[in-house]
Amino acid sequence: MFGLGAMEILIILVLAFLLFGPKELPEIGKQMGKAVRGFKETADDLRQSVEPEINMIQQEVKMAEQDFTSSVKDAEDTIKGAGESASSAMHEGNKVA
Repeated sequence: MFGLGAMEILIILVLAFLLFGPKELPEIGKQMGKAVRGFKETADDLRQSVEPEINMIQQEVKMAEQDFTSSVKDAEDTIKGAGESASSAMHEGNKVA
């Protein structure tokens, strides 16, 4: 729990008992529980509001990647076609001469 071992937790509990006494300790525990619960609820709310945005961004990135890959493939095909046309033209020119 939070990187604390059993001995550290025991020391913290003994110190809390000595500082606050048996009457205050249950109230402090309740307040800590409420604080942790509030933190979890806030984290869940934040996660629920952020996750759809992250998913949308991931989809946009995938679409951009696909568009980029398609553009690169089209450019490669165009370059290959131009190279083959030039090669054919050179062979035709050599046959005429």
